[in-house]
Amino acid sequence: MASVTIVYRKDKINAKNEAPIHFRIIKNRKASYIASGIMIPPNQWDDKKNKVKSTYRNSARLNSYLSNKFTEIQDTVLQHETLSKSFTSQNLKEKVFGKKPQDFFSFAENIVAQYKKEGRIGTYDKNRSVVEKLKEYKFSLTFYDITPEFLMKYEQYLREVHGNVTNTVGKDMKFIRKVFNDAIKSDIIGYETNPFRKYKIKQERTHRDYLTEEELTRIEGCNVNPGSRLELSKNMFVFACYTGGLRVSDMLQLKWANFDGIYLNIVITKTGAQLSIKIPNKGLQIISKYRKEDTTRDDFIFPMLRPTLNMNDPVALDAAITSATTLINKNLKILAKKSEIQKRLSFHISRHSFAVMALRKGITIDKVSKLMAHSAIKETQVYAKIVSEELDKAMDIFNQ
Repeated sequence: MASVTIVYRKDKINAKNEAPIHFRIIKNRKASYIASGIMIPPNQWDDKKNKVKSTYRNSARLNSYLSNKFTEIQDTVLQHETLSKSFTSQNLKEKVFGKKPQDFFSFAENIVAQYKKEGRIGTYDKNRSVVEKLKEYKFSLTFYDITPEFLMKYEQYLREVHGNVTNTVGKDMKFIRKVFNDAIKSDIIGYETNPFRKYKIKQERTHRDYLTEEELTRIEGCNVNPGSRLELSKNMFVFACYTGGLRVSDMLQLKWANFDGIYLNIVITKTGAQLSIKIPNKGLQIISKYRKEDTTRDDFIFPMLRPTLNMNDPVALDAAITSATTLINKNLKILAKKSEIQKRLSFHISRHSFAVMALRKGITIDKVSKLMAHSAIKETQVYAKIVSEELDKAMDIFNQ
């Protein structure tokens, strides 16, 4: 049960030697205070009777107000406690006096700014764009303005005005949902305010291209100029196909300090997960080409980024990785053409190729998931479905 009392806050005496009178709600040993708006000197408060002394000006009127407001708060608290046992003292306070609508954008922008502070520049850029698109649709928004109906209309706007496909819309909505979830955790809004209880984010299954082992062999055997950026792009791609499907951002940042002769020991940029991968023979053959007599622990294994790059500057690092990734993907398209591969080759296909190849060779799905540093095994199950579909097609030969 919640309790309501009138308290004189001697701990909040101001420069005029006055302190406020509050109504205190206690529930589950947690207190919430509601200001009465009355300030009086300490010598004018009667601690025993818990009211303003009769000697103070307008004491009768002030005590009458306090008594009536106390009764009103008690009745409101009792009513809402009867309806729901899960109410907190803060919830009860809001039910008594209401809650000022909270600005959605200021809270969302704080989350986005935190990404930049943490050096997660790619995430910062993507979600800043989400906020800007929403501002373009409606410049001013409180959490209470964003209802399921609002989200449905905004989804239609993203499709019609921005030409966004289902999965792009879904990514925008996931960030908006995160803002609501964080606001609920911070007790900025109540759970009942969350529009995503009734609005479902749509997702379409995407086709994941990958290379067969025969296609990968063609890439490996493709003749390119030794020492060229094209050769470096090829070697990085093949290395990733055999070594856990490492993302391009992690590949670019690999240093010899991460390699102990057998294992790569790294922290995954996207998830922060620590990973130790035993490099297979083909991977060892590739990186051996880049180890020179004067190589140091601080040198990049794959020298695509400039050696003088400040790795502690997240903005400069992100720009360098973005530029290098663009070049690598351009070179991979050249390799695909030279190798007579019809698929649109990009570095991320190395990740898909590793997953499918590993599952085909009998590595269990939980081990593949760990090697790829997936946050949940359901991410890896997508590749297991691809392998299962291939097996189904192979069995169809009996129907011919």
